[in-house]
Amino acid sequence: MSEQLKTTLSILRRKQVQARTGLSRSTIYLKTSEGEFPKPISLGARAVGWIESEIDAWLSAQIEKSRKGAQP
Repeated sequence: MSEQLKTTLSILRRKQVQARTGLSRSTIYLKTSEGEFPKPISLGARAVGWIESEIDAWLSAQIEKSRKGAQP
């Protein structure tokens, strides 16, 4: 079995994404449309979710950008 299949995928719903990132609903969708935030996946006719590892990677990148910008 491949290593990727062994990892458990977790899906976050919008309110969980908002709580993790501190972003509002409108900002999440704005950044998504601008290509600056991970795209949600369809969970059904009227439900979407975000892959937790993609949100974690986005948060790490934001921290890295913030730290680089703070250095003289």
